Amino acid sequence: MNLITLSELTPDSVDAIWRLARQPDKALRGQVAWSFEGNGIRTRTTSIEAFRDLGLAFTELPNLLKTAERACDLAGYLDPFYDLYVVRESNHQRLTEFAAASCRPVINAMSGAEHPCEVLADANYIDSALMPIRDARICLWGPTTNVLQSWHQLAQVLGLPQLHHVCDARLHDAALPGVRFAPEPPGPMDIVITDGWPSDAEAPGRPLTLADLERMGHPVLLPTPPFSIGRELAFDPLLYPRFAGYEQKKLLLPVQKAIIRHLLEA
Repeated sequence: MNLITLSELTPDSVDAIWRLARQPDKALRGQVAWSFEGNGIRTRTTSIEAFRDLGLAFTELPNLLKTAERACDLAGYLDPFYDLYVVRESNHQRLTEFAAASCRPVINAMSGAEHPCEVLADANYIDSALMPIRDARICLWGPTTNVLQSWHQLAQVLGLPQLHHVCDARLHDAALPGVRFAPEPPGPMDIVITDGWPSDAEAPGRPLTLADLERMGHPVLLPTPPFSIGRELAFDPLLYPRFAGYEQKKLLLPVQKAIIRHLLEA
């Protein structure tokens, strides 16, 4: 079993991961290969802490999938040495090919198309600290980034009935059937989620403002880091009373440990 995209999960497996995140750590045996393209400050930190807390040995393989070697050959040669791969790789197709070729579980620690661990942790925060996620009115704000794409995947898995995506009409993604895109907030919301705009995006829309939050009934604001004031956000979130706060990201660690346990014990 892999976690490359959240569409690979079922409602039962999401609930199982969240249950594991609430349980005490369980010592595991095994060797992890991890490879992180770019900084990945939070995911890198919590992944390493997760390996240590679970008693797993780990070896860094920088730029694992940047080689010209075929994915099937890489997996064939490396699988005898490792029990799990945790990989941050912008080329989502390359990561998918490697996961399909490997006999070991592969975790997508972020790709150009999705960010499943981040979204599972944020969704767990909503479900455990705010309200049952299936009851939450959630607004995604901005162009369809890898984070927001993963939110759409999770919404399909869990059948979230009240997920709305607000972005400029030019950016409505026809490849996401059934998604409720809108140029403006459709009404009161419970949570608003933003993500950093792609650095090469041209006119990705307008940033979220305090007036937008007021029109939505002052929902909880959960900006996906690293956020940029003056781009996706028109204001400093620290000045907004219902900012989810830095502490919210502490759930990355227990959820990542739960994902690892779920895959290795499967």
